[in-house]
Amino acid sequence: MIKPRELARLPARADARRNYEALVATAEEVFIAEGTDAPLDLIARRAGVGNATLYRHFPARRDLLVAVCVGEVEALCELAGQMRAAPDARGALIDWIRAYIGHVSAHRGLGAALNTGTQEDDTLVAACQTAVAKAGSALLEAAVRAGEVRGDLQIADLLAVVGALAIANENGDEERSERLLRLVVEGIAG
Repeated sequence: MIKPRELARLPARADARRNYEALVATAEEVFIAEGTDAPLDLIARRAGVGNATLYRHFPARRDLLVAVCVGEVEALCELAGQMRAAPDARGALIDWIRAYIGHVSAHRGLGAALNTGTQEDDTLVAACQTAVAKAGSALLEAAVRAGEVRGDLQIADLLAVVGALAIANENGDEERSERLLRLVVEGIAG
């Protein structure tokens, strides 16, 4: 199985890695605010680097999109890893679901930009989906073992429902988002 990190090109030198990380962090902010078609020059300028540095790390827009996507997926997976040790397995699962909703809502344009149907993008999307499912599955299994959620749940189904919830809440209505999340939480209760 390919891991998402294996699909990103990370520089070895410390200074190059700092520029890389600044560009990825800035690109994420800009892509969320202005969409994935935002000017790359704007990203370089906001990151405090020149265009040549941006293009040295990311020869094509897709390379930058991949780096942002991989970084976000890794953050979501790391969060799940940290939450596995929580004494409240159900609470940890629900908190992770909230984070997943935030991820999907904020990065919808990113997913669409990488949904090109090419083999390379299909591999990336599959690797990211597998990593997220594995991370969420560990939390789900812990909640099932604790008797805090239904035993017949499958992570793929839960992620599909929660992903749809995130898309339905793109207008930023926090109250509606919480109501819909409560419906999901009540539906998975053990």
